[in-house]
Amino acid sequence: MIVEEHRDGYTLSTDKTRLDVASIHSFLSERSYWAQGRSREAVERTIETSLCFGIYAQQELVAFARVVTDYATFGWVCDVFVLESHRGHGLGKWLIEAVVRHPELQGLKRLLLATRDAQGLYREYGEFAPLQAPERWMERLMQPRAVS
Repeated sequence: MIVEEHRDGYTLSTDKTRLDVASIHSFLSERSYWAQGRSREAVERTIETSLCFGIYAQQELVAFARVVTDYATFGWVCDVFVLESHRGHGLGKWLIEAVVRHPELQGLKRLLLATRDAQGLYREYGEFAPLQAPERWMERLMQPRAVS
């Protein structure tokens, strides 16, 4: 299901064929704090296996988010960014609003995300809160492998 919305000269779309993978890879691998050095192949694979949201000014991708999900119980919002030149226009808020109300994500038991510095944004516009029972959650840090 492709969702498309228009607002203030921008277009939000979940159509993966519109995504500018080179731009996404450049931002994530060079300018984000969470995906420094991520390979182009890894970015392509994450896009392929996720529900993706792009915001465009004309045809230029200016904001991006993706959700890793099983579409039934769980979703993880990740790789959210807005290009510096388009910040201050509410695009990050729009991305999160679009994720939260996406028809295929309704009914999930849990939608998670992690952020170093944007808790206020997510609390205000996505109704996110700290984990109710963080003591139940565990993680295993893995050695990255080459994506083939």
